[in-house]
Amino acid sequence: MRVRTFMSGVPARDYIFQTEPYEEQIKKAAKLIREADYILFGLGAGISTAAGAQYGGDFFKGNFGEFIEKYGAGPYMQDMYSAGFYPYPDEESYWGYWSRQAMVGGIELDVTGLYRQLIALAQGKKSFCLSTNADGQMEKAGYSTEQIFCTQGDYFHIQCAKGCHAKTYDAVARFRQMDQARRDCKVPFYMVPKCPVCGGKMNMNLRIDQYFVEDEAWYDADERFQKFLREALKSGKNFCLIDCGTGFNTPMIIRFLFEKMVREHGQCAMVRLNLNEAVVQESCEEREVGINADMAKSIPDILETMNL
Repeated sequence: MRVRTFMSGVPARDYIFQTEPYEEQIKKAAKLIREADYILFGLGAGISTAAGAQYGGDFFKGNFGEFIEKYGAGPYMQDMYSAGFYPYPDEESYWGYWSRQAMVGGIELDVTGLYRQLIALAQGKKSFCLSTNADGQMEKAGYSTEQIFCTQGDYFHIQCAKGCHAKTYDAVARFRQMDQARRDCKVPFYMVPKCPVCGGKMNMNLRIDQYFVEDEAWYDADERFQKFLREALKSGKNFCLIDCGTGFNTPMIIRFLFEKMVREHGQCAMVRLNLNEAVVQESCEEREVGINADMAKSIPDILETMNL
């Protein structure tokens, strides 16, 4: 049984929710991955959520209570994503918040159990990871940094707020110090970073505006990714794309790219794992499987089925 659907904001083509029994979908995913010689992981926010990362609710109240108390529980102080857009009155307050988010959302975060199971799907195969996540969980789970391209930046680096030069700066030690020194939601004035080139403000190295810095490491990672794609496609061997929790915030980076590759290359297949948005292309459904389930269940189930 198939359910045809139209997804708002996506290219005009037919998408379907596959409604075969869950067990059959798991078997199909396991077969596509088992038969692949190359694996490309595509990671969105959904994989970290499934792994146990939290961003709002009681978690946000417990870790950001001082900010809610000071700024009020309005539209911004609801979760880490929204709070990042609060119009903080000064740089001491701005870094007071962002140093805390960097700590909680990346530096101290460890939800790597599910990531390790994901990585195990590619054991014995050539693989790469394209990610829009900023939390560094794939690296913490033991996947080689040389095989990861994080296109949107991360919680571990800062840059000139106006992008006056193409360099980012490791800020982990700085954020630890800020987190300890923060008082009344502010860091001391002397801890506020200044651009070493123009003397202006600095910002997180996250793609939040047109000033996002793509530094030498970013371009090196992009080149490794392109080299992997060229090798996999030129080989003519089976190539499985595993889309984990990507949505429609920046779909062109992973979601639409994976669909395009399946349409244009007969050797490509796709496993899409997403609790709510695991639609596949009707024209390619023989080489695609979309599993609308919690990845905390579907990933270990696929791994178990592969090892049977």
